[in-house]
Amino acid sequence: MSDFASTVSSIYSQALGVIESVEPRIAAATRAELSDQRASLKLIASENYASLPVLMTMGTWLSDKYAEGTIGHRFYAGCQNIDTVEDVAAEHARELFGAEYAYAQPHSGIDANLVAYWSILSHRIESPALERLGAKTVNDLTEADWEALRAEFNSQRVMGMSLDAGGHLTHGFRHNISGKMFRQRSYGTNPGTGLIDYDKLLADAREFKPLILVAGYSAYPRRVNFARMREIADAVGATLFVDMAHFAGLVAGKVFTGEEDPIPYADVVATTTHKSLRGPRGGLVLATKEYAASVDRGCPMVLGGPLGHVMAAKAVALAEARQPAFQTYAQAVADNAKTLADGLLRRGVNLVTGGTDNHLVLLDVGSFGLTGRQAESALLDSGIVTNRNSVPNDPNGAWYTTGVRIGTPALTTRGFGAAEFDRVAELITDVLKNTTPVATAAGAPGKARYDLAEGTAERTRAAAAELLAANPLYPGLEL
Repeated sequence: MSDFASTVSSIYSQALGVIESVEPRIAAATRAELSDQRASLKLIASENYASLPVLMTMGTWLSDKYAEGTIGHRFYAGCQNIDTVEDVAAEHARELFGAEYAYAQPHSGIDANLVAYWSILSHRIESPALERLGAKTVNDLTEADWEALRAEFNSQRVMGMSLDAGGHLTHGFRHNISGKMFRQRSYGTNPGTGLIDYDKLLADAREFKPLILVAGYSAYPRRVNFARMREIADAVGATLFVDMAHFAGLVAGKVFTGEEDPIPYADVVATTTHKSLRGPRGGLVLATKEYAASVDRGCPMVLGGPLGHVMAAKAVALAEARQPAFQTYAQAVADNAKTLADGLLRRGVNLVTGGTDNHLVLLDVGSFGLTGRQAESALLDSGIVTNRNSVPNDPNGAWYTTGVRIGTPALTTRGFGAAEFDRVAELITDVLKNTTPVATAAGAPGKARYDLAEGTAERTRAAAAELLAANPLYPGLEL
């Protein structure tokens, strides 16, 4: 064991001992989570493993400070150290992505998207209205003025990718606040290829005339041409907003460049800092200078007090992502996804769009007679952690689904390469072939119940254990 691993192991052991003295169940759950993550093939496309320095940064007294406001302009005294933390995080974000402005306060991806939406509304609707009415702030408006402004806010239109095509709830869907803020229309994908049809998108945008055009995805296994998205936004006078939460690591790692890099084309970009970026759970907003002042009002416009300890961890993760090793990692994520997709296709598994050129793969398990929920559960029984996901025009809806989404960021962090991911494809296929749906008591096909052939889970777990043992998680860390 290296000196570093020994030191970290000692720190965590002692820390958990302190936690155990207060609430032993929490200490036990923390130890169990590490054990579970070490013992399973983590293929959830939105998950990763943060480095030990990132994890350790979150466990400090920076958590104890309120700091609503912006750098140098807080609503609480004594925020000079939080100012430093936020400034460093924003600096790393700007330099890493080549953005004109960065805002490090959002607590999550949804928060980042809300900041983006309200910033665009403020810039496009509120500011012109105030200027027209001769007011400096909304506090200067009469009640009638304010009601008119509120009505104008609530009548705006947003256009984003549909859920079954790979979009996200925050792109204007009813179960999310974005669906209550906006009138929304979705764009889908070509029924034959599963790919974005930019010509149809342009025609639909001209008809709908959205104020905001949303680009980005959570389950679309291909790259997006952001130059085309910019052209479409300009053609209808829309602000182009990109949600790159899933693929930010591929942008940071220079896998996505040119027209596949959203930063030169988008007005506002939001992202999480975990997933493929491999940082703490949190969010970022990047923007052009034109939108910077509006984004900077994220707190208190949308957010509560920023989390100093998480912003510090973002700064550490972003500093890591600026190192050459991260570009090697990001390229490996994309290469491994292609290997995984090719391995599944070769073994007869149907994939949405027929493959991938990013970090995720979307399986259509209908050919196995399974719902996504049955496949997800059978794989979990076998030590393979995935999540069910809709496929285009999904006959089973968004809860049971017909798809399973998998991704390569986490296992690539552990050191998996082409040989390991081809073996993972073999294990997934074996489990799916040995899973049988079980009818309900009334004899109807069940959407949740299933039988896994005897011995399948055991042999899959044993094979996974060999792969995982050769690629340990946090080696040297013993609790």
